[in-house]
Formats: sequence, structure tokens, C-alpha cells
Amino acid sequence: MRQDISGWEVQWDQARADQWVREGKWLNRTVADAARELAQASPERVTQVCAGREVTAGEVWTKATRLASALWQHGFRAGDVVAFQTPNWHESVFIDVAACLLGLVVCPIVTIYRDREVELILSDSRAKGIFIAENFRGFDFAAMLARLRPTLPKLEHVWTVRGATDGPGDLRGLVANAPPLPVLPPVSPDAVKLVLYTSGTTGRPKAVLHSHNSLIRATLMCAKHWGIRPGDTTLMPSPVTHVTGFSHGIEMPFYVGTRCVLMERWDATKAADIIEREQVSFTIGATPFLQELMDVVEAQGRTLPSLRLFPCGGAAVAPEIIYRVARVLPNCRAFRVYGSSEAPMITLGFCAPGQEQLAAETDGEVIDYDVRAVDLDGRLLPIGQEGELCARGPSLCLGYADAGQSAEAFDSEGYFHTGDIGYLTAENAVVFTGRIKDLINRGGEKISAKEVEDLLHQHPAVLGAAVIAMPHARLGETVCAYVIVRPGRTVSAADIYELLDAVGVAKQKYPEHILFVDQFPSTASGKVRKDLLRADVRERL
Repeated sequence: MRQDISGWEVQWDQARADQWVREGKWLNRTVADAARELAQASPERVTQVCAGREVTAGEVWTKATRLASALWQHGFRAGDVVAFQTPNWHESVFIDVAACLLGLVVCPIVTIYRDREVELILSDSRAKGIFIAENFRGFDFAAMLARLRPTLPKLEHVWTVRGATDGPGDLRGLVANAPPLPVLPPVSPDAVKLVLYTSGTTGRPKAVLHSHNSLIRATLMCAKHWGIRPGDTTLMPSPVTHVTGFSHGIEMPFYVGTRCVLMERWDATKAADIIEREQVSFTIGATPFLQELMDVVEAQGRTLPSLRLFPCGGAAVAPEIIYRVARVLPNCRAFRVYGSSEAPMITLGFCAPGQEQLAAETDGEVIDYDVRAVDLDGRLLPIGQEGELCARGPSLCLGYADAGQSAEAFDSEGYFHTGDIGYLTAENAVVFTGRIKDLINRGGEKISAKEVEDLLHQHPAVLGAAVIAMPHARLGETVCAYVIVRPGRTVSAADIYELLDAVGVAKQKYPEHILFVDQFPSTASGKVRKDLLRADVRERL
């Protein structure tokens, strides 16, 4: 452990850090270094496209340096936290690069969060300032911050982005009226640069800490493994306030030379139009994004020939979804990937010719991480045996802001215990089978919720399935399934039981309760909020 300039205690192994520098895994650079170099070499290079507006490397550097100067004038120094709660707008790029120039810690907050979540994050992170969308999707974020400020004594500044006026309270005013940039102290690439709050799928959000080095490594390994090249156009529908959107939407263009189209709000038809119009070669998103894009292009008879790659993760991905992409989009390879905010992209999928089955039926090839499966006592398990997945590598976070949470999640060898259940294969792949809390203990019989979900997805009328543990007086727990039916189709509980009969699955795995719903509660990244489903079924009993 060591104390970061931000004041947080972080996981640190100096010998391992030195090794990763020697091996070139840590570049000891920052996104500000990359942005400066790109602006000097190719100032007209388009880095992001936002609602049709092209943003160049030169503009990013000019706006970011002016914003950094304004923040410095307002007393921000290395280690201070600046938050932003904005949609997929290009201004988030200016904020990130400006913060990096000063050695600030950025704290992205997803736009679906409201008073309770935002207050918790701003208080817990000790944020000194925040940039917000004044209004977005009918919600008044400015009014929310006005309500919260009396409870947040450390929050000194609230600025709007795209506000009604461009005065000193808006980002435009800050940039326009900034003094010259002073000579700044160097920024350590080992310092915390990002505090990112987990989605809270399993409980209270945790503050994940990443350094400049760890985030760069994750982004570059994705580009290398997937063959993303300078000049490629990517589409980012995932929120830039999530680790995937942040890394690929905000920062990848400066490291790899890509051009990223930021999508403010997911719409499958509009996404297909963007892919065709902008000649998008790569996008990444959660399962619903891929499913809905396939529905649109199949219904419209489109093939999106420019699209080469669609990694998919975040939520459970049924094998049939991946196989379907090969039938619908002949030039595109879709594959499952696995990771988390703490350990971005533990696996990077199988995307080479001849790997279609591995792409669909595993959660991807382990790249750049050491991964092991352990039993409940922490003992190493052999290939093929299911246990808790643990990972260690140069893209791993530096722990949590709460040192106690770090102590629980990291072992003495530096492995992060993911809380996920799965196993490793002979092909160096991970197969994720569920969360530790996602195992259903039916009278002592352990049932994987994901296994049942995959079975339910085989029914042609089932669009989505989420399986949870339901309280049972005699057995303790039993199986409950929430099901979304495809538009224009019908399905009954009897139809689902008929499918399970045909598959020949053990009767213990049959859902005792099947609830048909229009949608699942989910996080901004598309993960199903099973904690809310568990609460819902308890209320129904």
C-alpha cells in the first residue's frame, strides 16, 4: 500500500510496477501527453464527432489548456477531484484532458443518477467541483445540485455544460475567460487519475481507483488485439461516464488515432444509420445494444459492410446472440468479452477466423492478465473447475477509495477477487457462470442463474431473461425468472416449461415463478439490476 497524492491509500507493489515499466506494459504517459503530441503533429485530425459536429485534436488541446488554466485559477491542484455528470458530449473530452494536465482526479457520474446517488458519490469522493448538464432528458440537474450543495461542504464549484448562458458559471465562459496557462508541475503516471463508482448491482457503490498507466494499458491492449487502426471510425453508445465509454470514447482517439462518433442516446435504428453514414468499423456495447441492432438490420435487410467488430459484454450474452451476428452481418465478428470497472477487459474475445464457437460459447481469451479460479477457501482450482475468478495484471485498478473494501477484495499476491463464478478452459478462455450472490441455493443444490437464462434464451419468443433466487419456505431458495417477450410474439409459462422438457434439464432448474415484464431495471452500462428484481419478487410473495 502507498498513499497517493489524492490522499487515498492504494494497492501498490513497487517491484511489479518496475517490471511492467521495463516490459513496456506501463508507458509512463498520460492522455494529456498524447493529446499534446497529436495536436502538434496533426491539429486537423478529427478525434470525436458529436451530433454531427467534428472536434479536432487542435481544438481539444486549445480548449483543454484554457480550461486547465481556469481550474488552476480557481484553486484546483494535483490530487483534487473534479466530477462531471454529462451525456456523451464532446465537452467531456476537454474536461478529461484539462484535469489530466493539472493532475486532478476525474469522477464521472452517469446521467441516470439522481439526488441520492449523486450526493453519495460527491461526498464520498470529496469532489471539489462538478460539471453538469444543466437540463437533459427533461431533468433539471442544476436544481438537483442546488438542493445538494448545503450537504456537500467540500463541493466549492458547480459549472454547467451547454448552459443557457455562457457566463462564468458555464464551461464556455470558463474557457473564454481563462488566463494564460501557468507553468505546471509534472504529473505522475502512477497517480490516481480516475475514481469510478461501480454500478451498485450487488449493493452500495464502490469507488474504484485507476492510474494513468492502468487505463492506458487497457485501452491499448484492446486496440492491439482487435486490430483497431489509426483512421478507423468507432461508435460509442455506452456512457462516457462508464469505464468502457470513458476509455474508448474519450481517450482511445489520442492513443490509437481513431475517430469516435459519440452517441448521446442509444437508438438501434439511428445506430445503424450512423454506422453506414460514418463508415464505422468498430463499436462495443452491452447485450441489449447488440440484440436491438440485429433486430433492426435484419428487419430492414441491411448488412452494414463497414462494421468489422462488435465486442459484447457487461450483461450475460447468450451464445445464440453471437451466432446470429454471423448470419446477419457477414463482415462483422461479434464476440463475448469479460471485465469490470476494477479490471477492464480481462478477456478480449475470440475474433479470428475459425474461432466462432469460442467467441459464442466462452467469455473470451485472457489477454494481459493472470487469471485463476479459487474455491471458497482460496485454494487454486484446476482448468475446467468452477470457482471464484481472480485476476492480476497491469490494467488492474489500484483498489478502492475505502481501504477496508480493498483489503476484502485483494489477496496477499495482488489478485483481485472479482466475486464472479466461472472457470478457465484449455484455450485460455474464461467461462463466466454467475455472481457468487447469483448462485441459487435450492435446498443445498447450487443452480447457476446464467445457465437457466441461457436455456430460456433458446425460445424464439424470448427477447430477454433474468433469473434470480426467490425465497422458499422449505428449500430456502428457488428459481424465479423475469422474461421479456419479443414484440409481436407470445409465450406462456407452459411454453417455457415445454422447452425445458425438450432440453432435458434437471427439474430443480425449472423456474418456480415466471414473471413477464416489458423491461428489466438496469444500470447505465446495461447490466440488469438483479438486486431490484429480488426486492420486487419479495414484495410479490
